[in-house]
Amino acid sequence: MSNRARLRDLGITIGRHPAGPLNAITDVAGVQVGHITLIEDSPRILRTGVTMILPREDIWQNAVFGGYFSFNGNGEMTGIPWLEEVGMIDTPIGITNTLSVGIVRDAIERAAVAKGVLDGFLLPIVAETYDGWLNDITAFAITTEHALAAIENAASGPVLEGNVGGGTGMMCHHFKGGIGTSSRMVETQSGVFTVGVLVQSNYGSRHTFRVDGVPVGQAIPYEHTPPPWGAPEERGSIIVIVATDAPLIPIQCQRLAKRATTGLARVGGYGGNESGDIFLAFATGNPLPIKPSVPYTLTMFPNEHINPLFEGVVEATEEAIINAMTAAETMTGFQGHTAHALPVDELQRIMQQANRGL
Repeated sequence: MSNRARLRDLGITIGRHPAGPLNAITDVAGVQVGHITLIEDSPRILRTGVTMILPREDIWQNAVFGGYFSFNGNGEMTGIPWLEEVGMIDTPIGITNTLSVGIVRDAIERAAVAKGVLDGFLLPIVAETYDGWLNDITAFAITTEHALAAIENAASGPVLEGNVGGGTGMMCHHFKGGIGTSSRMVETQSGVFTVGVLVQSNYGSRHTFRVDGVPVGQAIPYEHTPPPWGAPEERGSIIVIVATDAPLIPIQCQRLAKRATTGLARVGGYGGNESGDIFLAFATGNPLPIKPSVPYTLTMFPNEHINPLFEGVVEATEEAIINAMTAAETMTGFQGHTAHALPVDELQRIMQQANRGL
């Protein structure tokens, strides 16, 4: 848990659409988030965890439509062939470290068995980013029990950010990164809808880092907060989860997922060769009984009205990434490696000089 500020607490507001009440993915009604965080120094150095997103409170009974987009594929997200086939998500979504994807995926299957809802098979969606710089990743510390606990403690309301859950050992633009979230209330011709984003942010170079278009990374000297691995190269990955209560069908969810790319680009991500940038979007606007007895009627959002949703994804993705950085605290971990927190006082000073923020 972080005692640091979110971006808006620093007087810096991004975009034109208003944020939801929590400025979090949980502003989309029914969405729940749970974290399990492991920070230990003995017998192994652990800086890792699991984050679970429940698309609905009753996800075991009602699925959601979904779609994904791979901006750069040096990463993993399980369950994608089946998602492409049927366009539906019917389990919690997990995010963890690279070597723990399998056990988290299997834990979701075990949760379904425990709840008595496994009928045949499930193909859960679990994604990863690599935390081996700060975390002794070959300790294989994540267990089935950790993943099950992240599901069980998932809740609506405020979402912990920074050094928590799957984001515990992550870095971003050569600063400490991790979990971040944001939301937008967007007015469309079909009504007002919510778009929420959660990121596990672990990518980027210092010199590309921007906040609301301001080249903040170039204005913070390396000698104040040196890059983690001593060289200003791009490394890492990002997972973006997009939620909306608009009644989108699967192809429209894919279109929303693609727009996370623009939000990433605004902060300075360009999909480097070693980066796994994989984005998932789901829509809760249609109830989808997992065991329907008769055909059911769907509502489809007009493509002609979808642009404000696209813009909401872009703004919320940008702010979620920066919230991960402003929330994260300096961390020292495996082999004494250190990732420094983004200095928020410097951020405020730079933004004020650019006539942004208070």
